[in-house]
Amino acid sequence: MPHPLISKDDIDTYQRDGVVLVKGLFADHVDKLREGIERNMDQPGPYASNNDKAGETGRFFDDYCNWQRIPEFEEVIMSSDAAQVGAELMGSHSAQLFHDHVLVKEPGTSMATPWHQDGPYYFVDGQQTVSFWSPLDPVTDATLRCVAGSHLWEKPVLPTRWAKGDAFFDPAPYMPVPDPDAEGMDIREWEMAPGDAVAFNYAILHGARGNTANARRRAFSLRLVGDDARYVERPGPTSPPFPGHDIVAGQKLREDWFPVIWQG
Repeated sequence: MPHPLISKDDIDTYQRDGVVLVKGLFADHVDKLREGIERNMDQPGPYASNNDKAGETGRFFDDYCNWQRIPEFEEVIMSSDAAQVGAELMGSHSAQLFHDHVLVKEPGTSMATPWHQDGPYYFVDGQQTVSFWSPLDPVTDATLRCVAGSHLWEKPVLPTRWAKGDAFFDPAPYMPVPDPDAEGMDIREWEMAPGDAVAFNYAILHGARGNTANARRRAFSLRLVGDDARYVERPGPTSPPFPGHDIVAGQKLREDWFPVIWQG
């Protein structure tokens, strides 16, 4: 039987469309995650950014790979049901932690999160991947938007830097970033309560609008991989880079850096 937070239909939808809403996944951990985000913003890590972009207003803070130094994040990652739910959605016997990511859009932040796929930025590849995006404030307009089925596209989307817009790699093996609104793609988005989570495959094209509301929009993301995930070489630097990892192409991610946090 699936975990009580998801159904067989949710698992089938995830496999078919690459994205599904999981109501209340982090509902019991909202306050702890808010505390962690405050700590993270007070003590930014080496990858933190305010995504300063010419012509944009407000502040769009993001930072990642902090679970080992932000105790609130570690507590939630290890004690929540996310790993089991993620494994079941992926169809995997295990869930291995890849990294965490915090995204905060202050009121009046005009910058949208650009359309992108996570996978091309990463040095891991496989069909069994899941990212949870969970708002810690009620969201309507500043929700995550995902293009259903885009995890099955033949070519990956070119990864770009959010603020500058330049490409990470030679664009030859990649497709240009599409405009899902103009092209009439099947975009999934939901109004969400704090602690709800969108689960999506690393290859799903997704983005988010700016925050025109009068309240902050804080979100916590958790990225997991499953049994078939393997290290892959990219044609340039990856994000996150994880310097000194010493993993070679075709290997599973090293468990002392990327622990297995659920085993079925």
